[in-house]
Amino acid sequence: MNWGGWKEFLAMGGYALYVWGAYGVTLVFLCAEVILLKRRRRSALEHVTRYHARNAVQPHEAAP
Repeated sequence: MNWGGWKEFLAMGGYALYVWGAYGVTLVFLCAEVILLKRRRRSALEHVTRYHARNAVQPHEAAP
């Protein structure tokens, strides 16, 4: 498409609300996904750390 200027580009031929709304919703969900992935990763690492700390092999006492 060929737009005469920025104003026409942003208007998207009368479909600006739909087009920019779709971009906005997509951006919100992508940001939420990144945030949730970081939280899940942190939680998983904490879980693994607690598991290894709880199940660490204790050094054996020296035999007499």
